[in-house]
Amino acid sequence: MEGRGVRGGFTTYAPPLHTSKPLRRTVFNRLFAVVYFSAVLALLYRHVRNLFLYPTTSFLSFSITLSLFISDLILAFMWATAQAYRVSPIRRREFPENLKRIIKDEDFPGIDVFICTADPYKEPPMNVVNTALSLMAYDYPADKISVYVSDDGGSALTLFAFMEAAKFASHWLPFCREHNIMERSPPAYFQANYPSSTPHSDKIKSMYEEMKMNVENVVDKGEIIDDYITDDQRRQAFNQWSKGFTRMDHPTVIQVILDRSKDRDISGQSLPNLIYVSRQKSKTSPHHFKAGALNVLLRVSAAMTNSPVILTQDCDMYSNDPGTPLRVLCYLSDPEIKSNLAFIQFPQRFHGLNEDDTYASEYKRLFQINPLGFDGLKGPNYVGSGCFFLRRAFFGGPSTPVQPEISELNPDHAVNRPIESQHILTLAHHVAGCNYENQTQWGSKIGFRYRSLVEDYYTGYRLQCEGWKSLFCDPERAAFLGDVPITLVDVLGQCKRWCIGLFEVTFSKYNTLIFGSQSMGVWASLAYSHYAFWPIWCIPVSFYCFLPQLALANQVSIFPKVLEPWFFVYVFLVLGAYGQDFLDFVLARGTARKWWNAQRLWMIRGLTCFLFGSVDYMLKSVGIATHGFSLTSKVLDDEQSKRYGQGIFEFGVPSPLFVPLTMAAIINMFSLVLGMAGFVRGNTEEGLGLQMILTGFIVLNCLPIYGAIALRKDAGKMPTIITIVSTFMSVLLYYISSLFF
Repeated sequence: MEGRGVRGGFTTYAPPLHTSKPLRRTVFNRLFAVVYFSAVLALLYRHVRNLFLYPTTSFLSFSITLSLFISDLILAFMWATAQAYRVSPIRRREFPENLKRIIKDEDFPGIDVFICTADPYKEPPMNVVNTALSLMAYDYPADKISVYVSDDGGSALTLFAFMEAAKFASHWLPFCREHNIMERSPPAYFQANYPSSTPHSDKIKSMYEEMKMNVENVVDKGEIIDDYITDDQRRQAFNQWSKGFTRMDHPTVIQVILDRSKDRDISGQSLPNLIYVSRQKSKTSPHHFKAGALNVLLRVSAAMTNSPVILTQDCDMYSNDPGTPLRVLCYLSDPEIKSNLAFIQFPQRFHGLNEDDTYASEYKRLFQINPLGFDGLKGPNYVGSGCFFLRRAFFGGPSTPVQPEISELNPDHAVNRPIESQHILTLAHHVAGCNYENQTQWGSKIGFRYRSLVEDYYTGYRLQCEGWKSLFCDPERAAFLGDVPITLVDVLGQCKRWCIGLFEVTFSKYNTLIFGSQSMGVWASLAYSHYAFWPIWCIPVSFYCFLPQLALANQVSIFPKVLEPWFFVYVFLVLGAYGQDFLDFVLARGTARKWWNAQRLWMIRGLTCFLFGSVDYMLKSVGIATHGFSLTSKVLDDEQSKRYGQGIFEFGVPSPLFVPLTMAAIINMFSLVLGMAGFVRGNTEEGLGLQMILTGFIVLNCLPIYGAIALRKDAGKMPTIITIVSTFMSVLLYYISSLFF
C-alpha cells in the first residue's frame, strides 16, 4: 500500500504498509506441471490400453491392472489438485514500523479474542492461562482488547485459574511493557531469559510460581477449597456451580473477571477485559462442538463489546510476537484490501518439536507451503487458530449482508453500556442459551458453520464461496507457537477426526468440486478439494503397500521390466513427485531429515487414520456407527517426552490403528527377503525390479516399526496383542494371495 499526495508542487509517497510478490519458482512449477501431466496421461493410457484394448483372459491380471489403474487415477487427481498451490503463489511482507505515521492509537480497532477450552484435565488450565496472558500483553491499547474464554467443560477449576491469572496480569503486563519483552507467555519468557535474571524478574517469577501452585493444587484436588475463596465476589461466582450442575447439563455462566473500565494494573493503566463464558448445555439440545462454542462467543462478545476484529486462538497456542496486531492493521488500513477481506490467517507453528520432527507434526505443507499458493488465489483456508477475522464477515457476503435476529448482534451496533450492566449481562446470557439458535440462520448462513468436525476448514471455505477473500501473513518470527502431540496414537487420532470432517464436506451439497468451482472458480476449488479428498489417499497407499509385495512374494511381475520405456515413465513420475516435494520443503526452511519423516508419516497416515477415518464415515453414513469428538491430550508424560526428544516412535497403546501398519511392515519385509532370495538363486523374473525397489523403500520407512516390535522393551514398544494380531492377519493374507497368484 502506498499513500500519495501533493506538497509544494511535488508528489509525495507515504512509506508502504505491505507488499506482495510472486515466488521465483512459479515459472518452473508451471513448466514442470505440463511435462509431468504428459507423463501422467501416458501412464493412464497404458492402464486403459491394458484394460480395454488388449484385455487379458486372466481374472487375476485384470484385477491387478484395474487396482493399479484406480490407484494411479487417484494419485493423478490428488496431484492435479495440488497444482492449484503452484499456479500463482505469493509471499507477503508487512511494515508495522510505518503504521504509526498514518494511524493514531485512538483509531485502532477493538479486538475480541476467543479462546476455547473443554477439559481441565486434558487441557491444563495453566496452559490456557499462559495463552491468555500472552494475548492480553499485546503491544496494543489495552482498552481495545477483550479476551473471552469459552469453557465447554463448564469447570469451576478453569474459572478459578483465570481469577488467579487476573491478579498476576496486573503485574505481568506492565513488566512486559517496561522491559519490552518479546516472549509474553510467562513460561516462554522464563525459559528464554533464565538464569540471566534481575531482582524484578525474580519477583515476577516468584509470583507466577505461586499462582501456578495454587491452580495446580486446585486441579489436583478437583475442587476449590474455602481457603481460596477470599471475597464475596468469588463466593458468588462459584455458587453458580450448584448440586445439579454437570458438564453436559448446566445453565449459562458468564463471569466478568476484569473490566477495563475500572480495573487497573500496578502502573495505573487499564487492563484488558477478561470474560469467562460457559454456554448453557442440556442433554436434549443439539451439541455443535467447537463451532457452537465459537458462535456463542460471537454473540456474547457482540452483546458486551462488539469489536470489529476477532482473533480465534487455540488454548495451547500462545503469542510469540507482541506486535502481531500491528501486522494485521497494515492490511486493515488499506481500503482496497479491506472491502472484501474476511480474515488474515497466520501459520500454525510449534515449540517443543524434536530435532527431526518425528511425527511430522509441524505440517509444513498444510500450514506454511500451501497457504502461499492459496494466497495467490482467493486467500488461505482458515485453520482454526491464529486467525484475525473481521466480524462483519460472519453476517453474509460482502454484497449480501444477512441481518441477525437481534439488532444488538449486528456487527455495526455500538455498545454504549458497561459490560457489567444488568441489560448487557441479561442479553449475553440470553444469546448463550442452548435453544437460542433454534429456527435461526446461525451455523448455516451466519457465524461459524456447522455440520463438519473440521469447522475451521468448512467455515473458511463457505466464507470464500460467499465472495470473501483472505490473506496469509507469515512473518519471520512466528506470531504464535503451540504444543504438538508427542505420541503416535494422538497424532493419528487427531488426523482421523480431520478425515471424518473433510468427508462430511465432500459429500455435502457444498462439495468443493461442484459447488466450489461455481462459487470461487476452478483453481480455488481444486485447492480446497485437495484437502476435502484427503482421506482417499488411503486407497493408493494401501494398494501400493500390499499388492506389489504379495505379487513379489509369489514371483509375479506387475510392473514394466527394467530398461523398458514404461519403466522410465514410472521412475520419472516417482522421482518427479518426490523431488518437487523435497524442493518445496527445503525452500520453506525445512531439512532433509524432517522431509523424510514427513513423507514417512504420509504413508503411515494412509494406512491408519485415512483408512479408518474413511471407514468410520461410511459406517456412520449408513447408520451403523457414530463418531464423537475427542480432545488431543496436552498433558505430558515424562518418559514419553524423553523418548520423543530422542526421536523414538511412541506406540504403547493397543490401538486398532496400528494393525494395518504393522501388517504392511511384516508383509513388505517378508516379500523383500523372498525377492532377494530368489534374486540370489537366479530365479527372480526380470520384471520384478520395480517391485523390489518399492518394497525396499517401504521397508526403509518401516524401520521404527520393526524396532518397536522386536528390539524395544520400554513402555512405548508395539503392544504384544497388536504384533500377534498383525502377524496372524499377514499370514492369512499371504495364504489367500498364494491361492490366486
